[in-house]
Amino acid sequence: MSAPAGAVWRGYDQESLDAQYNNRRRFPDYIARFEAWAQWSTATRTALDARLDLPFGDQPSERLDVFPAARSGAPLYVFIHGGYWYSLDKRDFSYVARGMVPNGVTTVVNNYALAPNVDMDEIVRQNRAALAWLWRSADELGADRDRIYVTGHSAGGHLAAMLLATNWRRFGDDLPSDLVKGACAISGLFELEPIRLAYLNQSLKLTPEMAARNSPALLDYPRPAPLFLVVGEDESTEYHRQSEHMAAKWRDLGYPCEYLVPRQLDHFAIVDCLIDPDADLVRRQLEQMPR
Repeated sequence: MSAPAGAVWRGYDQESLDAQYNNRRRFPDYIARFEAWAQWSTATRTALDARLDLPFGDQPSERLDVFPAARSGAPLYVFIHGGYWYSLDKRDFSYVARGMVPNGVTTVVNNYALAPNVDMDEIVRQNRAALAWLWRSADELGADRDRIYVTGHSAGGHLAAMLLATNWRRFGDDLPSDLVKGACAISGLFELEPIRLAYLNQSLKLTPEMAARNSPALLDYPRPAPLFLVVGEDESTEYHRQSEHMAAKWRDLGYPCEYLVPRQLDHFAIVDCLIDPDADLVRRQLEQMPR
């Protein structure tokens, strides 16, 4: 069957495709969410022990914040922020440490350069550089380099999956092939071709080749690792399709995969609960971490 006239992706015309990925228009209370995250995060940096703006590379954007657990040798939990690769900042998400540190987990929130100042290849490289630095610096941080777990929201979910696909030996001869022991992608994006075809590419400047090599759904994963996929009930059809597609790929590989659709939550509200050390989403991530 031929595609409908005017279709640019899976039967969507340009307006419909843009609507599938325009979360700010779909959920107009996003400004209040952003303000709440910033307030919670400011309070978190005051309330918790924190080592802020540690450099993991030479670029000004290559900085991360560490919130140590009380005990030495704790697991390392790395949170990667979203914002469609062109907005938001690590300082907006310090609050996730309030969910993990009380559970005995050292928490890291990393930054990366944003589009259009850099392209997707560089964004992925910077996130890989952050993980390599954390593995090498774990002793100094009082954490266990052999228990690194990554979580990302939205664009951060994409980057978390890209870390699972990384050939770490090519990134550094000293790095283990299984540097990341598991990942959680919340409202993640795993196929970038529809992103390239949508309004978002005005900022991202993806080429077809760049979209393909940075699409987790198209990549190889030679090392099994648990993958936890979460997408809010109220999110768009395309967001559900993306996560369902990635879950099917993971299960076809025979790797452990959990898929969760929290009820009555949208693209932004879904990460509010990460501030709560007793939240179900926090507990489920803790269950996946190597102990």
